[in-house]
Amino acid sequence: MKYPNLFSPIKINDMIIRNRIVATPMGHNFSDKALGGAGIVIAGSVIAEPGRSSFASPDELYAFSKYQLEKTRERILLAQQAGAKASVEIGHAGQYARVKDYAKGPVGFIREDGVEVKEMTEEMMEETLDWYAKTAADAKKLGFDMIFMHFGHGWLAAEFLSPYFNKRTDEYGGSFENRARFPKRILERVRAAVGPKFPVDMRISATEWVKGGIEFEDVLAFIKMVEHLIDTVQISCGLDLVHEANVHMATTNFEEHMPNAKYAKIVRENVNIPVSVVGAIMNPEEAEQLLADGIVDLVALGRPLAADPEWPKKAREDSEEDIVPCIRCLQCYHIASNRWNVGCSVNPRYANESFIPLKPGKAERRKKVVVIGAGPAGLKAALVAEQRGHEVILLEKNPYVGGAIHSVAMEHYKTDILAYLNYLITQLKKSNIDVRLNTEATPEMINETRADAVIVAVGSTPFTPPVPGIDKKLVMNFYDAIEQEERVGQEVVILGGGTIGSEIGLELASLRKKHVTVIELAGEIAAQGNMLYRIALRQKIEQTPALNFMLNTGCQEIREDGVLVKTKQCEEKFIPADTVIIATGLRPNKTVADSFYGIIPETFIIGDCKQPRKIMEATLEGYCIAANL
Repeated sequence: MKYPNLFSPIKINDMIIRNRIVATPMGHNFSDKALGGAGIVIAGSVIAEPGRSSFASPDELYAFSKYQLEKTRERILLAQQAGAKASVEIGHAGQYARVKDYAKGPVGFIREDGVEVKEMTEEMMEETLDWYAKTAADAKKLGFDMIFMHFGHGWLAAEFLSPYFNKRTDEYGGSFENRARFPKRILERVRAAVGPKFPVDMRISATEWVKGGIEFEDVLAFIKMVEHLIDTVQISCGLDLVHEANVHMATTNFEEHMPNAKYAKIVRENVNIPVSVVGAIMNPEEAEQLLADGIVDLVALGRPLAADPEWPKKAREDSEEDIVPCIRCLQCYHIASNRWNVGCSVNPRYANESFIPLKPGKAERRKKVVVIGAGPAGLKAALVAEQRGHEVILLEKNPYVGGAIHSVAMEHYKTDILAYLNYLITQLKKSNIDVRLNTEATPEMINETRADAVIVAVGSTPFTPPVPGIDKKLVMNFYDAIEQEERVGQEVVILGGGTIGSEIGLELASLRKKHVTVIELAGEIAAQGNMLYRIALRQKIEQTPALNFMLNTGCQEIREDGVLVKTKQCEEKFIPADTVIIATGLRPNKTVADSFYGIIPETFIIGDCKQPRKIMEATLEGYCIAANL
């Protein structure tokens, strides 16, 4: 076996886990993750105190109330159906709870939404402790194999532990020992409720990524303090609702892989219980190395299992090249998207389980399908159509596949996109698709194929703004800037501060030591990106003094030695440059796409030639059209 450590059993308390993979409580579809082969499936979250602890709604029902028992029991059965142990996260939103009257927290204040947060008294603490004990006991009684205590990310227990939240001056605030008092009492009450043999897991943030947050030394001291009350501990980091810290909890493409491993290693060296770590463990090689090096005992996977719930199964079968890699775009995260357009860029089933099956079914009738364009949309359509049994011809005018991501994958901060591109190429090579590169499709050619269906995915083209001097030698489009970096001079002006222009500017300034000025007509950068992506991008930009942005500014003229710009206040300024990069967006190849209508009755347009958007839309459209042919 290629990953012997990853698939070795482990004992937690008196329970044997078949492998070292923990599926985190992310998402609502526990069945796919269970079938995918994880050793532990944390089947979502339950609130610890009805009416006081839910971040979702003051009306969220207690999971173990009479009329919720069957639904909660179903979570257990779904998690256990393929041999995983079923766990459940027990959480309390504390000062952030959605309530009808007041919320509880370590200190009293009025929230921005006008809700009063009351400083918890001994009586209020006892009430909360009773609910924690009841919730844990009910979870055990209903049939969960273990519980997962959420003590991280700025929720109630973490609010007491962290001086960022806890400003109390009594015996529950100030010193570490005082701040740890109430969180320890929670675990003491829970342990008493479930007994000594029931496995208790705990997630905690090693660092909160905010000024004034808890120090790692205190976190380590707390874990050691409560080690006798828990059976395993999971190391995370960051905060949920402090968004500047959230981007370090659910990392973007700007962060390293496995950022929490260094903390987990120290924890494991100091305790005698199994330690797991969560956070950007992207592939089986990374997971195996963490275990082989003795850094942790288990690995916890969130977004990687959203991208491919069969990650464990494929790794176990030495088919890691078939694992669909997460690209860390954060579209799956409701906070990043403010619940608009939640989904997965590489797994169309995620958040769409109601109409997209786990596997596309075989077609009733085999058809001849021609796909025009081998970008993300076209590749997904071709692969799914072939998987369903159709004869597929894929036409691509370039000598390579990948479309826009062929170039994007060359960028420094796009290693996860490169992994996805390599996955697509591998799947294409393993298929029976007739791939024809260097072939520009024409209506006549499509007519001659006598196809049953045509899927048009011809992408988009960089927009060239009507700026005087746009044809000068120092000007290049963003694709050329990525692919021919040696042509980029030292003084760079980028027209366009969207996601493309911003990331190119960041790479040139931070890694290539260029001096870069980005000109953007709008009042914000990377407007197309989700909220957390924009925060992470800004944090990187703030660390890059050689990168300057001029917002609400337009380019008036490109000259031989630079550009003339005008601000919103009508101030003109000349910026010297030896390279000008055009990154003013994309325009759909509508004319080309529309030319294929009227030839074959079943003709579909998908991807950027419909409208330039994210990989997620391209993948979903490619899948859906092919799955319904």
